[in-house]
Amino acid sequence: MDDIDKLIKDTLTAEEAKFYDELDEQNVLQMVWGLFRGKNKWVMYMMNFMTLVFFGLFIYCLIEFFKAEITFEMIKWATGSIVFLLGVSMLKIFAWMQMDKNALLREMKRLEIQISSLSSKKESH
Repeated sequence: MDDIDKLIKDTLTAEEAKFYDELDEQNVLQMVWGLFRGKNKWVMYMMNFMTLVFFGLFIYCLIEFFKAEITFEMIKWATGSIVFLLGVSMLKIFAWMQMDKNALLREMKRLEIQISSLSSKKESH
């Protein structure tokens, strides 16, 4: 794998090689911060705000559930807790899907650069 990377970097310009290095695999924190870049960063800010709101409402419903003495009230507060916890879960799943999409796009860009680099090297021979 290192040999192919060296071969690719040899065929790239300095600017292309820098871009290629930036496409390297990221850890989880880098992927999370990557969600807040690009055209749709406002969506992620809004979704994180809504996640906090839903979590706060979940905690409120949970507290009210334990305060309730009538079974019907307990069912209402438990239902609210479940709905808001599901909302938090769905927003988190969406964020994880976005991180996966970004990782796939990064790999596709790496492949494009590799194909371009290798084809240009082949043409020069």
